[in-house]
Amino acid sequence: MVVDAEEPAHPDAGDPRQEADSKIAALIAAWRAEGLPLVHVARRSAGAARPRDGETVIAREAMSAFAGTSLEERLDELGATTLVLCGALATHALEATARHAGDLGYRVFVVADACRAAEAVDLNGRSWPAEDVRALALAHLEGETATMVDSATALGAAATARVRQRRKG
Repeated sequence: MVVDAEEPAHPDAGDPRQEADSKIAALIAAWRAEGLPLVHVARRSAGAARPRDGETVIAREAMSAFAGTSLEERLDELGATTLVLCGALATHALEATARHAGDLGYRVFVVADACRAAEAVDLNGRSWPAEDVRALALAHLEGETATMVDSATALGAAATARVRQRRKG
């Protein structure tokens, strides 16, 4: 799983993005419990979300976590062919990373309810709520670049992946 750990510009108490944060935390906990590869991504200036020993940390300068980083090489070392993405700013880094991953041939799943976005103002001065911005960004990815799943589906997949690994071992 690839988690973009960049913080939103103005997190507010009661913000619906807090629900996404709790789902991101649950996904991270599940990946750790199952011993599945976990990659933390953040802008160099932001720092990554509390990774543990053995977890990959990618500090990015560009929007895509692949651009100018060792992410693809690290994923190759893990033998990854499928990525599960979640995290902050669905309209920026997550979207760019998902598109880049698709272009590189990865199968991409985005955990839609574990993604955040920020309010945006369009060229006409209209303000768009964060939830609408998030929904539109994810809609652009759906089917073209990624498959949208919810956190319950991703948590189930994590458990299933580990069971299959134990059977092979």
